[in-house]
Amino acid sequence: MKIYTKTGDDGTTGLFNGQRVTKSSLRVECYGTVDELNSIIGLARSSSPKEPLKQHLEVISNLLFNLGSDLASPYNPPPKFNVTRLDATSIIFLEKNIDKYDIELPPLRNFILPGGTILSGYLHQARTVCRRGERLAVELSKTEIIGNNPLIFLNRLSDYLFTAARYANFLEGIKDNEWNKELSYE
Repeated sequence: MKIYTKTGDDGTTGLFNGQRVTKSSLRVECYGTVDELNSIIGLARSSSPKEPLKQHLEVISNLLFNLGSDLASPYNPPPKFNVTRLDATSIIFLEKNIDKYDIELPPLRNFILPGGTILSGYLHQARTVCRRGERLAVELSKTEIIGNNPLIFLNRLSDYLFTAARYANFLEGIKDNEWNKELSYE
């Protein structure tokens, strides 16, 4: 199979139901942002995370690939082949692991700033891209059916990524970088 098809040379791309849309469409922007998020998760995975983060990030990367294909597959008309759509188990996976990390983490008493380990930095960056993907998915859901699970998953994933960033620092013995609203500029 060739990497280039030339079918997108006119600024359009094919969805999994056979429709062609502009590459600037909201749907393409939405699943493109999920792809960008998955690339950042790849960077995080490349920074040698400790267990259980290593395994969890691998699962999340696969779930994001599923989400991308879900978002690239309009419900109407239906896709021409079987599409793996997100279900409640992906959301439960995130919630379960947020709760596991939270048990070990010190209580959150202040806003925290991104930083600490490289892994934590990547996870915070992923969180912000996840929030953008969520905003795009919300906007897309106003005009097209995408189901509830993509919206819930993206919302929960941003919570997971925040908690995982804190947990990555915790595993390395690095305290949260708390926001100091009274910081002196001298």
